Amino acid sequence: MSPHSRRVAILSAGLLVAVANLPVLAQSGARASTAPPLAATNPNGFDQWAEGMLKEWNIPGMAVGAIKGGKVVLLKGYGYRNLEDKQPVTPQTLMAIGSNSKSFTVVLLSQLVDEGKLDWDKPVTDYLPDFQLKDEYATKNFRVKDLVTHISGLPRHDALWYGRSNTRKDVFQHLKYLDPSTSFRGRWQYNNLMFITAGLLVEQLRGQPWDQVVRERIFKPLEMARTNTSTNDMPGSGDFSYPYLLSGGKIGRVPFRNIDNAGPAGSINSSIEEMLHYVQMHINMGEWNGKRILSAKNDLKMQSPQSIVTERMEDPELGPETYGMATWVSSYRGHKWVQHGGGIDGFISQMAWLPNDSIGVVVLTNMSGPANPVPNVVVKRVFDDLLGLPPVDWNARAKRDADRAKNAADSTTRALQSKRVAGTSPSHPLSDYAGKYSHPGYGTFEVQSKDDGLAFVYEGTSWPMTHWHYDVFYLDPAQLKGAPVTGLVQFLTNTDGKIDRVAIPFEPAIAPIVLTRK
Repeated sequence: MSPHSRRVAILSAGLLVAVANLPVLAQSGARASTAPPLAATNPNGFDQWAEGMLKEWNIPGMAVGAIKGGKVVLLKGYGYRNLEDKQPVTPQTLMAIGSNSKSFTVVLLSQLVDEGKLDWDKPVTDYLPDFQLKDEYATKNFRVKDLVTHISGLPRHDALWYGRSNTRKDVFQHLKYLDPSTSFRGRWQYNNLMFITAGLLVEQLRGQPWDQVVRERIFKPLEMARTNTSTNDMPGSGDFSYPYLLSGGKIGRVPFRNIDNAGPAGSINSSIEEMLHYVQMHINMGEWNGKRILSAKNDLKMQSPQSIVTERMEDPELGPETYGMATWVSSYRGHKWVQHGGGIDGFISQMAWLPNDSIGVVVLTNMSGPANPVPNVVVKRVFDDLLGLPPVDWNARAKRDADRAKNAADSTTRALQSKRVAGTSPSHPLSDYAGKYSHPGYGTFEVQSKDDGLAFVYEGTSWPMTHWHYDVFYLDPAQLKGAPVTGLVQFLTNTDGKIDRVAIPFEPAIAPIVLTRK
């Protein structure tokens, strides 16, 4: 769910020349949809460059929107929302925004704080008495603010909800069985589970489902009429994009990934037209079109450093990374920079703004896979243009980072291969490994014997495993297509020599999770 690259692209000046007369978005309340379409070819060649980015990174479609000084200065779709039928992306095309949904949940919490119904610094257990982590100290001292700043001590543990029928409440109730990878508030670690919990906190205090609250208290006042909270609503929405995946160098359509069980952390679908309303609200410190959505104090809190992520960035134009409350806070070429990314099967998005310059950009794309830096690249190109800065070849740096990532992955694979012991075989017939294995947090999985290998099966999903050596099997990431688990799976025996446990690398930040055979 939140890819955060440091990759951007070349830009020439002049974007505003073609769009300076578009209407005011926030000051007059004019809807972005009233803006006339951009010229087929802008003076700075932005359209040509954008189309080139799609081809270079194998992306079917993209939508780009930008605002400056309360005016819409860019609002356009590129490529296709339906690649097979060649239906074009438009400013109204709905795409998943993934983890950009998190800040919507923080806005809902902020509204409760504004109303005196919630206190950022009070323990979560004051409001959710059943909240429990494995660490007793963390449970007692976990503040509401800690839910949305990624300092819980827990790594992602995404296999708890991804592709599962577990409800939000189920996920919440299983938190107490999950191992941390560092001490509470020990360091910054991205975690979706705490935002699911934050959504339950909203529901507890509002007495309504998170989805209904976000519609009534954010979508409606911001006139985000088509924005929704579930992929179930996409097919009937008219102008929407299908998701696509880049695998083995080929683009293919994939099914919508329903993540309603992680809704407060990432299930919103929107368009650039409507997301610009949301970004403008944050630039205005909580106000849009004369409506106060949240207090300026709490909007500033969202956009202020709460956790340190990295103390130094490789690119000299970028400042140290910190995390606010569902936003990254840094500096871009000397300008305060607030942003967040989002990713889920088939979609990668980016929203970003320079609050002191009244500049905001939203980019939505309909491809996920090994690398899609395009939303970040496009954001920085538009920033450079609107700031009137000399262009930086951010796209070249994106290629550099992609090459480094591939080399690192290849190196890891070679290191793994070097430790493989040839000529071994399983200690038991494959049928002896078959059965059901369970963990109090992760639930029950079934191992099935198939042909010359084994497979983990759960809720209609099958993860094929090939024999590696001895009683160790390999989960090949190339065959899993996004499943939150890869690597070596080890079967363990009891003193009678019978297979009674299996260790699975659900979470790379900690030791493999041990499931016990039923």
